[in-house]
Amino acid sequence: MSCLTLTTVTTGLLCARSDTAVSSAHVFVGLSGGVDSAVTAWLLKEQGYRVSALFMQNWSEDESGYCTSALDYQQARAVADELSIPLHKVDFSAQYRQRVFAAFLKQLGEGKTPNPDVLCNREIKFQPFVEHAQRLGADWVATGHYARIEHQADGPHLKRAADENKDQTYFLAGVARQHFERVLFPLGALTKPEVRALASQAGLPNHQRPDSTGICFIGERPFTAFLAEHLPPAPGPIETDAGEVIGEHQGLQFFTLGQRKGLRIGGRQGAAETPWYVVDKLPGRRALVVSQDANHPRLHHHTVVTETFHWLQTPPPENVAIQARLRHRQRLVSCTVQYLPDGGVAAHFEQAQRAVTPGQFLALYAGDECLGCGEISAQPSSVAALLPP
Repeated sequence: MSCLTLTTVTTGLLCARSDTAVSSAHVFVGLSGGVDSAVTAWLLKEQGYRVSALFMQNWSEDESGYCTSALDYQQARAVADELSIPLHKVDFSAQYRQRVFAAFLKQLGEGKTPNPDVLCNREIKFQPFVEHAQRLGADWVATGHYARIEHQADGPHLKRAADENKDQTYFLAGVARQHFERVLFPLGALTKPEVRALASQAGLPNHQRPDSTGICFIGERPFTAFLAEHLPPAPGPIETDAGEVIGEHQGLQFFTLGQRKGLRIGGRQGAAETPWYVVDKLPGRRALVVSQDANHPRLHHHTVVTETFHWLQTPPPENVAIQARLRHRQRLVSCTVQYLPDGGVAAHFEQAQRAVTPGQFLALYAGDECLGCGEISAQPSSVAALLPP
């Protein structure tokens, strides 16, 4: 971490938040059991805030033993004890199943590839969490997200994190703007290595805990096996881009555009010894379209259409260059936007984008500011019919 120390970090953050009446403000931290939220709580306490913690249980324990909620709570308790801050626990699992998990399954059944992290932030972490914390007396709430919030005269502005590799504004772009009004993101100016070093220097008990991976309700179990427990088989043909049926699949929910593993169609007589790729999904007749061309035209498109776009700031003028991101950690790419009669946008890219996936989100940016996001709603092959004349 070179010259970065606890003193320089906390002093810098105190200056950055000098407008919040630090000495008397009560902040509730969403304490997950991970190192990021632990450092968040520690930083805020070092700044002089009155800090409480809130552990959110978003998924019930299941018989498979894959849910880590109990272990996460133990880790959160250890951090709260180390920091001498009160820890509250709230069960949001019913809301999560209704607002996130049910929507996840519905979209999978429609042949889409949903993003539960965007849904979780929008439906749970920045609505029920904020409201519950305020009922407990919170002036502010904070989480361990890698993003920045600037509270300006016209309201909150969501900005990209200093650590571009960890930036999580893509996952936050769907949150209602008013739910950011009393939110702090203390890690926005730090990199992940700096956060881990601070956790170690501060003696936090979970400083070596690995980052969580995957979707919270699936855990480390095989994705296909999990979905089979919740969605009935919906078999259909596997076809080449020329329409030749070469196999059968058990459900479009098990595949995403660009996928090359798990197709189980290798070794066909007369076929080249090269991988097959999913290049299209046709839910109307449950067809999975594949090709051995990794650069197949169906995987590369210059226009992306969304459903009703959720704006965090005033929409930019049409045909003005801005930036976009089609998936988490994708580098920002230049585009222009066109506004559709139904409230969606059509984003036009000079450089064709690969594996544009319905159910994922298009997030737009102006410099380091996140403007909002919209769910990708249509396969690019049908885009032309959606555009105004």
